[in-house]
Amino acid sequence: MTDLVIRPLVAGEENLFDSMPDPLPQLRQVAYADGVAGGGYRPENTWVALRAGRLVGRAAWLLPPGAVGAPWLDRFDLDAEPEVGAELLRCAHEALGGPGLYYAALPAHWRRRPEVLAVVRAPMEAARLAGLVEQGERLRCSWTGTPLPASSGRFELRPPADLAEINALVSRITEPDVLTGVEIARVVGGVDLATDPLAWLGDTIERWRVAVAAGEPVGLAGTFGDACYPLLAYFGLLDEAARPDLLAEAVRMLADGGAREVIADVDAHRVAVAAELERTGFRQLRSRVVFAPPNQQGRTDRS
Repeated sequence: MTDLVIRPLVAGEENLFDSMPDPLPQLRQVAYADGVAGGGYRPENTWVALRAGRLVGRAAWLLPPGAVGAPWLDRFDLDAEPEVGAELLRCAHEALGGPGLYYAALPAHWRRRPEVLAVVRAPMEAARLAGLVEQGERLRCSWTGTPLPASSGRFELRPPADLAEINALVSRITEPDVLTGVEIARVVGGVDLATDPLAWLGDTIERWRVAVAAGEPVGLAGTFGDACYPLLAYFGLLDEAARPDLLAEAVRMLADGGAREVIADVDAHRVAVAAELERTGFRQLRSRVVFAPPNQQGRTDRS
């Protein structure tokens, strides 16, 4: 690697970053220049690897303006052997104060797609060589107007009585089915969406629905329609039987408000939840594999 140059990007070099063709154009990703204009990407947080003057590796860490957390590796592309990518990450980590989280964005069903595997093997191996450890995977799903299932009629679906009812249900739901935008909530606002959703979503109770059986609340759904996409932001249950009805009702709320698309994130290991999303009309948009430093193992839950 004697002819390899690894360095941070210099202001005005956005064209250098973009000189590598996008290896996964099917992903929804913010263009690098747009990210710089918005303040999330910064040249000092962007590193490149050049071989004989040609870009062979690029890594961009993202930190939205006003965020309270540390930047995370958001874009990492490699047109070289994994060792080159690992050296790129090591150099950047040293300059940035140590390794952090890497969210590897991947097309839906990527493990079953040989053309995608051919692209992602090198950067993922480079992350491992640089000392990062795979922590889990989250699926981003999208509903785009598919007819919603009819309600079973077994559950009353109503707005919460007040904010206290929302907080009481959140405190009883140990592992929500769906948490959409949890990474941004944590890094930008310092909020754990699973335990304090109102701190991130606001106190408008009309955005929420409660599922009730025999007079007892058994499920809670919180939506958000003012972000980049309308979201099923929070969805948790005390009775799994309420999942189909409450899920369809939450999507119907957003659709009645004009949403043509609804986004939901689910951990890949939550097979029953992912299956219910599919039955409701959601389709996978992408996956996100989480890598973390060894000292953060076990502390990246719900990421």
